[in-house]
Amino acid sequence: MTKEICFPDLILHHALPCLLLLLLGISISASKVEDYQTYIIHMDHSHKPASFLTHESWHRSVLKSLSYPADEEEMLLYSYNHVIHGFSARLTALQLSEIEKSPAHLATYPESFGKLFTTHSPKFLGLKSKSGLWPAASYGEGIIIGIIDTGIWPESDSFSDNGMPPVPERWKGQCENGTAFSPSACNKKLIGARSFSKGLKAAGRNISSESDYDSARDFFGHGTHTSSTAAVNHVLGVSQFGYARGTARGVAPRAHIAMYKVLWETDTLKSAASDVLAGMDQAITDGVDIMSLSLGFDQTPFFKDVIAIGSLSAIQKGTVVVCAAGISYYPESIYIVDAPLYYGKGNVNKTTCNMGALNPDEVSGKVILCDNGTIDVYGQMMEVNRVGAHAAIFLTDTSDLDAEDYSIPSLTLPTSYGILIREYVTGWKKPMLKRMKFVLTEFGTKPAPQVASFSSRGPDSISPGILKPDILAPGVDVLAAVAPNIPYMEIGNYDLVTDYALYSGTSMAAPHVAGVAALLKAVHKDWSPAAVRSAIMTTAYTIDNTGTILKDENTGLPATPLEFGAGHINPNKAMDPGLIYEINFQDYVEFLCGIGYDEKQIKIVLRQSKWNCSQVSTDLNYPSFVAIITNETVKSFSRVVTNVGEKEAVYHAILDFPTGMKIRTEPSTLTFTDKYQKQGFVLSVEIDGNAPGVIYGYLKWIDQHNHIVSSPVVVIKT
Repeated sequence: MTKEICFPDLILHHALPCLLLLLLGISISASKVEDYQTYIIHMDHSHKPASFLTHESWHRSVLKSLSYPADEEEMLLYSYNHVIHGFSARLTALQLSEIEKSPAHLATYPESFGKLFTTHSPKFLGLKSKSGLWPAASYGEGIIIGIIDTGIWPESDSFSDNGMPPVPERWKGQCENGTAFSPSACNKKLIGARSFSKGLKAAGRNISSESDYDSARDFFGHGTHTSSTAAVNHVLGVSQFGYARGTARGVAPRAHIAMYKVLWETDTLKSAASDVLAGMDQAITDGVDIMSLSLGFDQTPFFKDVIAIGSLSAIQKGTVVVCAAGISYYPESIYIVDAPLYYGKGNVNKTTCNMGALNPDEVSGKVILCDNGTIDVYGQMMEVNRVGAHAAIFLTDTSDLDAEDYSIPSLTLPTSYGILIREYVTGWKKPMLKRMKFVLTEFGTKPAPQVASFSSRGPDSISPGILKPDILAPGVDVLAAVAPNIPYMEIGNYDLVTDYALYSGTSMAAPHVAGVAALLKAVHKDWSPAAVRSAIMTTAYTIDNTGTILKDENTGLPATPLEFGAGHINPNKAMDPGLIYEINFQDYVEFLCGIGYDEKQIKIVLRQSKWNCSQVSTDLNYPSFVAIITNETVKSFSRVVTNVGEKEAVYHAILDFPTGMKIRTEPSTLTFTDKYQKQGFVLSVEIDGNAPGVIYGYLKWIDQHNHIVSSPVVVIKT
C-alpha cells in the first residue's frame, strides 16, 4: 500500500457535472504588489452592449473606465467565454467596488489556490484486444482527452504517434512555444499543449528554471503520469526499477491528448483558480471530448465554486468532465505491486527499531531486522539510517510507504511472511546473509479491489442527497510515464531517475475513468455526459475477487456506497448498460431551485438570465438514491430511464435490502417497445426505528437480454 502522493485527484461528475472537487485545504492569498489583488469577476453577458463585438473588448472597456486605471493590458489576466462569462484581473479594493456596483456584475471570487490531490490496469479492468469495449471503440480513435494538470513530457515513448490516426479536423487547439518546449514536440498523439500561469504570477509566485518550466513542459511528472494513464500508446518493457515490468497501455490508447498546464512548482505545487478556469475555458474552445482534472480546491456552495460552474458549462456543450475528489470524497483502489524491495548486505541484527533505541556501535554496517508492525515504518527507517546500518528488513502489516521513502536498501514484508526470517535470525550464531536481491511484482493479490486507506469518503457535505463518490477506479501503485528531469528517489548517496513510476492517489483514478469515458464516447457518439456517467455507474460491481463485498482497507471490514459509490468501474459492461438515467439542463435548473438558491445565486451557476423553476425538486434523475431521514421513516424518489438496449425489453425490479429497511418500486415492471423509449418509476424506501445510522440496499432492473441496471439505495439517519 502506498500513501497518496498525488493530489485529490474522478470521479464522474458530481451533483452538478463536476461539483465534487477536492478537499485540499486552499489558502486564499492576496497579492501585496501595489495593493492589487486578483479577482475573478463574473458578469451577466446579457448586459454586454451590442457595440462590443467580443466579450474581451467589453471587459477591457470596463477596466479602462475605472478610477485610477492602470493599463488594461496589465490589469486583465484572462477573459472567459465558456466556463463563465467574465474575466480575471488585478484590482484595488476601490476598483473592485466600482465594478460590483455595476448592474452587469454577478459575483466576485477572490483568487484562490489549490493543489493536486500503468501496465496492469487495462487487464484488471477487463479490456481485451479481441473482444469487448476496446475493439468496439477502436481503442478510443478520434476522441480527444483534455488533461488539466502539471504539463507533459512530450519525448516520452508513451506519447509516440506510431499507428495513430490523423488529428481530427474539428480540432482548434495548438502547441504553444515556451521554455524547453517547441510546437514541433506535438504530433498525432499529443495534439495540443498550452500553459496558464498569469494568475499565479500576479500573486507574486515566480516560476524559475530551477523549480519549473515556463511552458507546457512537465517539471513535476504528475501531468505526464495522468496523461499516459488515460491514453498512452503501447510501450514495451517498462517498469519502475524492475517492478511492474510489462507493456504500458493507456485505457484509450488511440485517443488524442491535449495538455493544459495549470499547476506549477513554485514554493509549493499550486494552481490559481483563475489559471484553472482559463485552462478549462481553452479546452472547451479547442474542442476536447473529455476533460480530466486531478486537482481541486476547497469545497464550497455551487454558486461560489468556479470550477463547478465551468463544469456545467462544459457539459452543456457535450464535454464529459471527470474530476478527482481527493482525500475526503473519492475512493479508488487496486493493488498492483507490493512494497518496493532493494539490496541488503551484511549481518542481520534483530530489534524493535523504536525511535532512539538503536546503538550505533552495535548496528553500524549491519542489516537490521525491525520486528514491530505497530510502529510507523518510515520512522523506523529514519532511525536505522541515522545509526548507519547498511540496510533493514521491516515486518509490518500496515506499511504506507511510497517508493521514494526508501532512503536505505530495505525489504518490507508482512508479519506472517517474517516468521521464518525471525526464526532464522534468532537461531543462527554466525553471519547468515551476505547478499539479498529481490524484485517481485505480485498480481492477483486478494482481496482486490478494495477502498484504499487514503480514499475519500461520502457523504457530500454540499449536497448530501446525491451519493458521492460515484465510482471506484484503479488508483494504487499505477505505473505510468513521468518526467525524468529530477531524481525520483534517493538511496544513500545515489539519485535514481526513471521514465516510468508507480504513483498512488485519486489523481491516478481520474484518468482511468477519463479513458473509459473516451472509449464509451467512441462507441456512442450521441451519448450525453450524463448518459456516460449513468452507464459507468449502473454496470459497476461491488464484489471483490474473494467473492465478498468490497472492503475498506482502513478497517478490513466491508465498505459501503459512502466509500465505493456505485462500485468498481466495469468498462465492458458499461458499453451496453441497457438503461440510462439521462439528465438535461432543465433538471439542473430545478435542482438548484430545490436546494434553496436565490435568483442571483442560480443566475451565477447557470450563466443565463432566464430560467423556469416551475417544478422545484432536489431529486436529480441520478443513477443512485440517497435518503436523508430525520423524523420521517419513508422517502420517495421519481426517476426516468431511457432504453438504449434492444428494441423490445421487459425489465423487472429486483430489490435487495437488509433487515430494518424496505424498498419498493411502482411499477415493478418496465416494458419497452422501442429503442430510446422512456419509462418512469417511483422508488420508496422505508426504515424502522432500530435501523443503524447508515443502511443501504440495491435496486436492480433486469431484463431478458441479461442487462442488470444496478443502483445503490442509501439511507442516512440524522
